[in-house]
Amino acid sequence: MKQMDGQMSESLLLGALLALAGGFFDAYTFLCRGGVFANAQTGNIVLFGLRLAEREWMAALSYLLPVAAFVLGVVAAEYIRRKSRAGAGSDGWHWRQSVVLMEAVVLAAVAFWPQRWNAAANIAISFVCALQVEAFRKVRGSAFASTMCTGNLRSGTEQLVIWRQTGSRTAARRARHYYGIILFFALGAAAGGISTVWLSERALLLTLLPLVAVVFIMFIRKDDGHGGCT
Repeated sequence: MKQMDGQMSESLLLGALLALAGGFFDAYTFLCRGGVFANAQTGNIVLFGLRLAEREWMAALSYLLPVAAFVLGVVAAEYIRRKSRAGAGSDGWHWRQSVVLMEAVVLAAVAFWPQRWNAAANIAISFVCALQVEAFRKVRGSAFASTMCTGNLRSGTEQLVIWRQTGSRTAARRARHYYGIILFFALGAAAGGISTVWLSERALLLTLLPLVAVVFIMFIRKDDGHGGCT
């Protein structure tokens, strides 16, 4: 199957696997870690502002910490990327694989944290989501997010309108990609909901399956000669 720019990190398969994990994160934090969504930070920023207005300083801080963790996740991903490029070699290992492995280590640890550590768990998952969003930003050359759906929904609908108005096959393909990613996000949320009911905190360990698959798929596509990624 031909890819838009030969970059395996932008393949639809990897995007779907990452969206599956992203949907799982949201369901898990909502059902098991205090009824919050740790993937996107808009809600935390709004609640931070509201608590400031109410002069509830400690409560405001509790909403600011996940935002800070998200920022640190972006910084960490960028640091890994720049460090990797500075010491680029021919060992077949890519910086995005390092990011995914960092995700897996953090998530494996969080799965064993008790309920009294819910605030710390949400901070850690916010960090993980930032790593993932920063490292994997495109599917087939189009910008996307694997841990939230608003931007994907807007872009997919925009491409759908363009296709209806112009008949553009490119727009139709992009719309399918965006809505496909949203579908996998929803499937991940469903899997997260079901498994969290049964496994509680340990359910998070199931997200290691798509993440490890991402690491190995990147190796396979390199070996198959589909080109590298930046």
